[in-house]
Formats: sequence, C-alpha cells, structure tokens
Amino acid sequence: MDRTILVVGTYDTKNAELDYLAEVIRGQGGRVRTVDVSVLGDPESPCDHSKHEVAEAAGSSMAEAIAGEDENFAMQIMARGATALAQRLYQVGAFDGVIVLGGTMGTDLALDLCAALPLGVPKYVVSTVAFSPLIPAERLAADIQMILWAGGLYGLNAVCKASLSQAAGAVLGAARAVRKPGVERPLIGMTSFGKTVLRYMAALKPALEERGFEVAVFHATGMGGRAFEALAAEGAFACVLDFAPQEVGNHLMGSQITAGADRMTNAGRAGIPQMVSIGCYDLVDFVGWQEPPEALRGQEVHAHNRLLSSVLMTGEQRRAMAREICAKLATARNETIFLLPLKGGNEWDRAGGPLHDADGLAVFVEEMRAACPPNVSLREIDAHINDEAFTAAVLEQFDAWRTAGVIETAS
Repeated sequence: MDRTILVVGTYDTKNAELDYLAEVIRGQGGRVRTVDVSVLGDPESPCDHSKHEVAEAAGSSMAEAIAGEDENFAMQIMARGATALAQRLYQVGAFDGVIVLGGTMGTDLALDLCAALPLGVPKYVVSTVAFSPLIPAERLAADIQMILWAGGLYGLNAVCKASLSQAAGAVLGAARAVRKPGVERPLIGMTSFGKTVLRYMAALKPALEERGFEVAVFHATGMGGRAFEALAAEGAFACVLDFAPQEVGNHLMGSQITAGADRMTNAGRAGIPQMVSIGCYDLVDFVGWQEPPEALRGQEVHAHNRLLSSVLMTGEQRRAMAREICAKLATARNETIFLLPLKGGNEWDRAGGPLHDADGLAVFVEEMRAACPPNVSLREIDAHINDEAFTAAVLEQFDAWRTAGVIETAS
C-alpha cells in the first residue's frame, strides 16, 4: 500500500529543494501532500495546503503575519498553523509520515510540528542546524529523526542532494515499516539503566509479561525520561514502575542531562498508579566531556564512558533529592507507593562497592521518612534494589493492585 508523506517548507525560498524531496518520494512509489509555510513569496506552483490555509489554522492571516514586520512574529504564526493543520490532517488519515526542510526558521517550526504528532508517526527534519546546540533537548519529539542539510543553504547541488534523497527515502521507508504502538495488552512504563548497575527489569519484565502485560523500559538519561513522561501525560500506561529517578536529581542540580521540570509528575496527574524507588538516586549524570555543574564541582566523579560521567551526591544533596521527589509525588491522583530498599539503590553502592556510602543512604532514608506526603505509601524493604526481595515486593504489590482493580486487568 502506498504511503503519503507530508512535505513542509517555505516554498518561496526552497521550492527546488522541496520539489526534489517530493520527486524522490514519488519515484519510490510514495505519495506526497505539500504544505507551504512561506510568508512573503509564493511557490512556483500551488501546494496542497497554501500559506493562507496555514495562517488561518493558527487563527490568524497572512495579512497579520506580514503587518507585524517581524520575521520571528510571522514564523510563530506559521508554526502554530502548520502544527494545528498537521494534527488535523493526521486525525483524518491524510498522511503517514512528515518531512520538514529548513534553516533555523524552518527547524524552529519543524520542532513544534513534530512534537505535536503521536509516537509512531515518522518525523524527519532536514536542517542546516541538525545536531546543533541551538536545538534544546526539550523540544525534540521522542522519535524525531534529523539529518544535516549539508551544502543546502541555497539551491540544489550534488552535496545537498545526498542528504535530501536519504531523508526522502528514510521517511517513506519508515512510514511503510513502522508498527505504531497498539493497545493489544495494557502497557507498563518502567525506568532503569543498564544491567551493570540496575537489574530488576531482567526479572520483572518476563514476570509482568506472563501476567498479560506489555513492558516498555526507558533509559533514564534525559531523552528516555522525556519519552516516558510524554507517554504518561497521554495516559498510555496502565501502571508506572518509576524505579530510576536520577533525572530528577540531574535537573535539581543543574545538569544538562535532564528530562525536564515535569519529570515524575505526569503519571500522577494522569491518575496512573505508580511505584517509585531509588535506582541511582545518589548520582548526578553530566556530559562527560564538559565540566560538572557548578554546584557539584570538587565532588567524587565516576566516569561511565566518554559521553557520560556521574557525580556522587553529598548527604545534604540527598536530602534535597528526597524532598524534591516527595514534592512531585504529592500531586499524584491515584495509588502511589515509594519502595525504599534500605541496602542501596545501584550495584556500585553495595557494601564493599566503589560508591558505597552508608551514611549518605541513611540521610536519604531519614529525609524520605520525614518528607513523605500523606498520599504516598512508604514501604521499606530490608534489601538492595538489585536483590530478589525487591523484585518480589514489586510483584506482590502489583498483584494486590490488580486484585483490587487499581490496575487495568489484561484480557
């Protein structure tokens, strides 16, 4: 079955490049639907959705965009309009994937448009600033794809055609191959890190699947947490097992490796039952090839690889972490349990481990007991988070919630 790709860009200045994208897509058997987000000029031939339609979708008009005499003001109108139009078109099945082309203006618009489409809709951005620090992590859709538009600032050439043709083929191939998230089985969202440091998912995933649930494990290194929170906000999970809260500490301590200020809040707001624990609570990740955040300089550093390093929190920082977690969980509207393993929260902090700090853990436990809000049940476990006893406690609570009807029963 042919797939339709939404091709979006400023046709007044990028007509040849956008037409080339469409030509490659059609040459591979796909269909194209075009959207013009220009302001001042016009395309060489009419698009399926004109700039006037885009402006109207934003509740504005081209006259208003032009009258502002400010390019940023005008492109914000076009960004709102293109986003609203794309959402509406997708809801009626008018396209299967989207590709947006642009410089900084077009990329700014593309980020809004892609973020508004559901996970599983192929989203490709061809940009002169792809992978640039100009693009903040919080604006990236969970499954966005980008390619650098090398040599493509103005006009077609052999260099930029290499990027354009790859992107056109990639978005069409993705639209044909994608398996969008379904609802065959209730979905459980879990956070974790790799098995060298956290191991509970290796036992929990098959056990929960045997109970008729699907389990998605999110790598809690900033972008993974953003995807986790986006799905939680949509109510996509039947239950949340948020056992790796390190992104909360990252954000609190000023690290660039953050999942945003709303980390650990969206499941609660959506009324999703949640279990929370302390996986790597004592570490703050930072970009390994940069200096640690100012608040953490001079503290012990564990180099994970050339991309990522971690700072070991002090006792007072752990107190702050406990208070922050409790403040976030206080907003939850459904069953919330904090599972507190008293013997540690990652493989490195076991007794005898390289990052073992019994006093630091004791401080955190003390603060959790003092700050835990009344809507959160605090359950202490005399075990390490990687012990079988922790896994058993999780499954015991999960089964109790199922029996009580707190969690949707798998069919």
